[in-house]
Amino acid sequence: MLNLDTHILIYALDGTLLPRERAALTEERWGISAIVLWEIAMLARYGKIARGLDDPALGRVIERITVWPLDMAVCRQSVQMDFRSDPADELIAATSVVHQVPLITRDRKMRRSKLLEIVR
Repeated sequence: MLNLDTHILIYALDGTLLPRERAALTEERWGISAIVLWEIAMLARYGKIARGLDDPALGRVIERITVWPLDMAVCRQSVQMDFRSDPADELIAATSVVHQVPLITRDRKMRRSKLLEIVR
């Protein structure tokens, strides 16, 4: 199982993954933090991405993957991460720590974390 950062999910939907990302996602089941859905809604709202929550391709993917909730354990862990970023990224990272699932991301701050297992 892999935890996908928001942009990795978007790149997967758009077919713009890097070869190493595509290989990793082909071999493993996918999961996302619930905050990824909110981030997609906000990115679409501000015109930064074309796909919104009503996009049929996104809906088909969401039906087949794990969506981890923002629970007490994730929220507690989010303030104990070893990097500071926007709250959504901290929650995505905390989700990986709590559920012991490697994170796939291009985000430099998250990739430098010593608390996360990162797909390289």
